[in-house]
Amino acid sequence: MSILTLGIVVILYMFVIAWLGYIGYKQTKNASDYLLGGRKVNPIIMALSYGATFISASAIVGFGGVAATFGMGIQWLCLLNMFMGVVVAFIFFGRRTRKLGEQHNARTFPQLLGMHYKSRSIQIFIATIIFIGMPLYAAVVMKGGAVFIEQMFHIDLHLALLIFTLIVAAYVITGGIKGVLYTDALQAVIMFGCMLFLLFWFYKVMDMGFIEANQKLTEIAPLVPDRFK
Repeated sequence: MSILTLGIVVILYMFVIAWLGYIGYKQTKNASDYLLGGRKVNPIIMALSYGATFISASAIVGFGGVAATFGMGIQWLCLLNMFMGVVVAFIFFGRRTRKLGEQHNARTFPQLLGMHYKSRSIQIFIATIIFIGMPLYAAVVMKGGAVFIEQMFHIDLHLALLIFTLIVAAYVITGGIKGVLYTDALQAVIMFGCMLFLLFWFYKVMDMGFIEANQKLTEIAPLVPDRFK
């Protein structure tokens, strides 16, 4: 794909992201809308958004790099991680957590735990963990996007990071949680579609069975350059 074609695709994508962020902005009327989407977010949108958030740069690039280093067998760890994260969180804890949130009218997870257990200390402790841990995770995701922009458009990494940060900040700050959910849902559709295409395209190109193709991938693990490990 040429730089011109890629640039056009990215510009169109930015327009769609801006439009979705604007929709989130128009639908945000109060603090409950901004933080919780008014507690009326479509379950499909929420599921797609969760998938896009959970399976992001750290998962795709990170697990892909680890698999290239140690072999395809490590992907079972990725499967278990996704299974535990999605099934346990949503099926076993999702409904009860939602009901508790409505019962206490909590707008954040630390606030929910603090109200439920009637403990200010628990609320502060959980908020501190999120305050420290979330920026570390976000930094990994932001760097992944910035590196992609740097490599594809051949610009300075710091400039790429600045551009990426401003784009994300624009729809997060103005659109609230709805802006985030709508844009994430779009990203999920794109990611899942591309991953399925790459998966089937890869096995077609390899012209092997599932086990044989994965074995060949495992055998080339020692050939991965150190900088990619």
